[in-house]
Amino acid sequence: MEFPNKATISEEELLESGYRKYDGDTMDIYYNKDLCEHAAKCVKGNPEVFEVGRRPWIIANNGTNEENEFVINQCPTGALKYRSKEN
Repeated sequence: MEFPNKATISEEELLESGYRKYDGDTMDIYYNKDLCEHAAKCVKGNPEVFEVGRRPWIIANNGTNEENEFVINQCPTGALKYRSKEN
Protein backbone atom coordinates (compact mmCIF):
# COMPACT_ATOMS: atom_id res chain seq x y z
CA MET A 1 0.00 0.00 0.00
CA GLU A 2 1.44 3.36 -1.01
CA PHE A 3 1.07 6.19 1.47
CA PRO A 4 0.82 9.79 0.25
CA ASN A 5 3.77 11.06 2.25
CA LYS A 6 6.07 8.11 1.66
CA ALA A 7 8.92 9.49 -0.40
CA THR A 8 8.81 8.02 -3.88
CA ILE A 9 11.65 10.19 -5.13
CA SER A 10 15.32 9.83 -4.28
CA GLU A 11 16.90 11.26 -1.18
CA GLU A 12 18.97 13.55 -3.40
CA GLU A 13 15.79 14.94 -5.00
CA LEU A 14 14.22 15.50 -1.59
CA LEU A 15 17.27 17.39 -0.34
CA GLU A 16 17.46 19.44 -3.56
CA SER A 17 13.75 20.29 -3.12
CA GLY A 18 14.40 21.86 0.27
CA TYR A 19 13.73 18.93 2.60
CA ARG A 20 15.96 18.42 5.61
CA LYS A 21 16.79 14.86 6.65
CA TYR A 22 16.38 13.55 10.18
CA ASP A 23 18.15 10.18 10.45
CA GLY A 24 16.70 7.24 12.29
CA ASP A 25 17.80 3.64 12.68
CA THR A 26 14.93 2.15 10.66
CA MET A 27 13.38 5.26 9.08
CA ASP A 28 14.51 8.68 7.93
CA ILE A 29 12.09 11.58 8.20
CA TYR A 30 12.29 14.58 5.89
CA TYR A 31 10.84 18.03 6.56
CA ASN A 32 10.39 21.03 4.26
CA LYS A 33 9.78 24.23 6.23
CA ASP A 34 8.65 26.07 3.10
CA LEU A 35 5.71 23.69 2.65
CA CYS A 36 4.66 23.59 6.29
CA GLU A 37 1.40 25.36 7.18
CA HIS A 38 1.78 24.64 10.91
CA ALA A 39 -1.35 22.50 11.20
CA ALA A 40 0.47 20.80 14.14
CA LYS A 41 -0.76 17.33 13.22
CA CYS A 42 2.77 16.04 13.82
CA VAL A 43 3.39 17.56 17.24
CA LYS A 44 -0.09 16.59 18.42
CA GLY A 45 0.24 13.16 16.82
CA ASN A 46 3.47 12.18 18.56
CA PRO A 47 5.31 14.79 20.65
CA GLU A 48 8.01 12.23 21.46
CA VAL A 49 9.08 12.33 17.80
CA PHE A 50 8.06 15.89 16.86
CA GLU A 51 8.88 18.56 19.47
CA VAL A 52 9.40 22.11 18.22
CA GLY A 53 11.21 23.28 21.36
CA ARG A 54 13.96 20.68 21.00
CA ARG A 55 16.97 20.43 18.70
CA PRO A 56 16.76 18.39 16.63
CA TRP A 57 13.01 18.82 16.65
CA ILE A 58 12.44 15.46 14.91
CA ILE A 59 13.81 12.25 16.44
CA ALA A 60 12.61 9.34 14.30
CA ASN A 61 13.83 6.73 16.80
CA ASN A 62 11.36 7.99 19.44
CA GLY A 63 8.52 6.26 17.58
CA THR A 64 7.99 3.04 15.69
CA ASN A 65 7.88 3.09 11.91
CA GLU A 66 4.15 2.41 12.05
CA GLU A 67 3.53 5.29 14.47
CA ASN A 68 5.72 7.65 12.44
CA GLU A 69 4.03 6.70 9.17
CA PHE A 70 0.59 7.31 10.68
CA VAL A 71 1.53 10.77 11.97
CA ILE A 72 3.41 11.80 8.81
CA ASN A 73 0.45 10.75 6.67
CA GLN A 74 -1.69 13.25 8.60
CA CYS A 75 0.41 16.14 7.26
CA PRO A 76 -1.91 18.06 4.93
CA THR A 77 0.81 19.74 2.87
CA GLY A 78 3.42 17.04 2.30
CA ALA A 79 5.96 19.01 4.34
CA LEU A 80 6.82 15.70 6.01
CA LYS A 81 8.05 12.68 4.08
CA TYR A 82 9.63 9.42 5.14
CA ARG A 83 11.82 6.69 3.76
CA SER A 84 11.84 3.34 5.52
CA LYS A 85 15.12 1.48 5.83
CA GLU A 86 13.35 -1.82 6.45
CA ASN A 87 12.60 -4.25 3.67
